[in-house]
Order: sequence, then C-alpha cells, then structure tokens
Amino acid sequence: MTLTVLTAVVGDREAPLVSGLERSPAGVTVVRRCVDVLDLLSAAAAGLAHAVVLSADLHRLDRDAVTRLQLAGLAVIGLAAPGDRSAAERLTRLGVDPVLAADAPVEEIVAAVTTAVAELARQQKLLGRPSGQTSAADLGLGDPAGALPGPPAANSQADDARPRPPGRIVTVWGPAGAPGRTTVAVTLASQLAAAGQETLLIDADTHGASVAQTLGLLDESAGVAAAARAANQGALDLGRLADLAPPVSADLRVLTGLPQSRRWPELRASALDVVWEQARKLAAWTVIDAGFGLEADEELMFDTAAPRRNAATLSAISAADLVLAVGSAEPIALQRLIAGLPELTDLTGPDAVRVVVTRVRDTAVGPRAGRLISEALQRYAGVSDVVLVPDDRPVLDAAMLHGKSLTEHAPGSPACLPFANLAADLVSQFGPSPSTGRPRRRGRWSRRSA
Repeated sequence: MTLTVLTAVVGDREAPLVSGLERSPAGVTVVRRCVDVLDLLSAAAAGLAHAVVLSADLHRLDRDAVTRLQLAGLAVIGLAAPGDRSAAERLTRLGVDPVLAADAPVEEIVAAVTTAVAELARQQKLLGRPSGQTSAADLGLGDPAGALPGPPAANSQADDARPRPPGRIVTVWGPAGAPGRTTVAVTLASQLAAAGQETLLIDADTHGASVAQTLGLLDESAGVAAAARAANQGALDLGRLADLAPPVSADLRVLTGLPQSRRWPELRASALDVVWEQARKLAAWTVIDAGFGLEADEELMFDTAAPRRNAATLSAISAADLVLAVGSAEPIALQRLIAGLPELTDLTGPDAVRVVVTRVRDTAVGPRAGRLISEALQRYAGVSDVVLVPDDRPVLDAAMLHGKSLTEHAPGSPACLPFANLAADLVSQFGPSPSTGRPRRRGRWSRRSA
C-alpha cells in the first residue's frame, strides 16, 4: 500500500524534499504540500495521509496543532535547521518524534517516516483501535526496528543534575455547589509543605478560580495560563515553571488561576498535560484545584476541534495519582457527590478516588453526623473510607480574612487535623520527598492587606 505524506516545510529545502520523497523506492506519495498550519490541519482532518513532515519554523506551530495532528492518526516527523539544537528541543517539547536535521539525506527521512508510521500502527493495535484504522500490515511495513532517538533534553535544572523520582499529583474535584474544593486543596497542600514535602499548588478551575484570593495573593496575572501558553509554544521547562510558581512559604509554591473565568479557552488539555509533566519534576507533590465539570459535551456538539471548558478538569483528573472527591455535609450536596462518583471512577478507577466530606455538623444531617454520613456513603456509593472534616466556620472565616491557609492560621483547629492525618497517610503511602539539594527561597508573592 502507498505511504501517503503531507509536507509543511518552510524554505528552499521543501522542493528537493518533496522530489526526493516521490522518487523513493519505499512507495511514498506526497498528497499535499501545505503552506501553513491551518492548511495542514485541514488536510489531516480530511484523512489524506499517514504521516506529516514539518519544519520547526512553521508559522504558528504549537502543542495544540501537533496534538490535533496526532489525534487525526498521523505520525509527525520534524525537521530542524542543522545545528539548531533549540529548535530541535522545541519540536520535542511540542510532542514531535522523531526530529531530524533538515539537511538529512532523503533516505534517512523516508526511513524515519516509515518507522514512525509503523510504530503508530502498532500502538493503535495495542490500544484496540477499530479495524478501519491504519495498521502496519496495511502499509506493508512490518514492525519498526526501533524509535529514532530525539535530541537530548535541555538541562533546565542545572543546580540539581541528580535524577529524582517523579512527584505525585493529587487532584481535588467536587460537584457543583461550592463543596469546599479550594479549602481542601489549599489546606492539604499547606499540610504537605509543613511536613517538609516540596509542594506545588495549582489552581486549574475554569469556572471560579479562588486559590489566590484564599491565600491573599495578588492575582493580576494567571500563572496557570502563562504556563499553558509556554507549554503550547514548546517553551515550558523547569526553570520557567519555577518562575511562574514562586514560593509563598517554605516548601510551598503556588501557580495561580484565571482571574476572569471568561479566559477559560487559554487552558487547553494538550498544553496542561505538559504543565502536569513538568510539575512532577518541580515538586514532590502537586495539588490541583480542579473544576466540577466532568462532561466532554463540546466534542458531541461540534464537528471541529472546539475548545472544551471542562478539558482542564478532565486533564487534571487523568494525570492524578489520587483524586479527592469533595462534598459538603448537607443533604443536597451529599446527593450530588454520590451521583457524581460513578462518573468520576469511570475516569480514574475506584482505587484512585478518596472521598472527603467537609462542614460536618449535627445541625445539617442530625445527631452523630459523622456516623450518618459514613453509613450513607457506604450504602449508596460503596465508599468505606471517608475523610470527615468538622465544621469550624469562625476559624475558616478568620483565615480567609487574613489571607492565610488553615494550617498557618489555626493548625490546631478540628477542621485542620484531618488534613494533617491525610498528608501523613499520603507520605506514608507514596513515600517521603527525596532531598533535592536546592536551597529554599523565601516567598516573594505580594499579599493583600488583612
């Protein structure tokens, strides 16, 4: 079967490359010579090819475009100017693999295309894709000999070259109705930091980001949007993420959320996936405050790759080692939590979810509220392990007024103690943070006055 290819190569190299590909004995056919990213995406969506060869300097090439090409079933091969290591590294960060020098012999480029398409077909077979998908046998390629090596990764953490295990991600989710997601995320993150764990707190709520306000931070700029922007351009490394999420206290960094919810299209899943990946390298623990939406309804409503408001939440849940499902101790809120748990566990698996119930008080559900809530969750949701957080409204209000976490303001509060126990359980389960040897820096966020 003919191997069909799209090209999107800038400069004088494009014509000889197309000519060389067409003359290749491997049976390569260039079905379209695309002039820009929009032309390339249109051709990919039309199902015209098995692979695309593109250059690093293609205008408006970003992570989102590469992801859309891959979702269309294309193997993506990149060409960088000879000796331009930064361009090759940028292509790699955008998700392009393999990356070759633009002056590489055509035979080498053809071999890379053949290998990449065969590897993609093998992966599709392992994932059980429908039979209509391209397979290696259909192309007459067989199994690839091995992936071509990409360029060496940039050393963005020169002060600590020692390898360290990847950090863990805890995503805090809860149904609509303000069950206390942000309070849980902030308190858990501050407890992990107080235990000496390097912790990064990220606000990824696209409906109502509030971590900055809770901690009394100035939120003129959205750290998470800047990180996603850098990731989309292939420019997010450890140093850049550290600059965008400076420390607010010893061992705690904060990546602030969107100050205006209408900016939600800036948080695309393809870029956030890179943010989570870098977060694992920056901190031993990353706590993500996510939104409530679990539906991917935009995919059903549009024929095109429309932005998805819930994509940030779905991406954070998919990346998590543990998801905390948060509900508050009122009958309606508990009903929403129980209704949402099956959909959540469909995304994560039941072993990756732990339930937290906030504002536990007898006046809301009856005498011995903790026991009643635990019995209801066991009966209607099959949940046996529940973290119950007593209501301590005066202390929570005071902490909010002072722009401090509950851990800072009142570590002995009954509402704080369950999070200290939860942090200790997580450290015990997943292991303590390895020493990084990096000096601690004082927080340099500006706080609003109390």
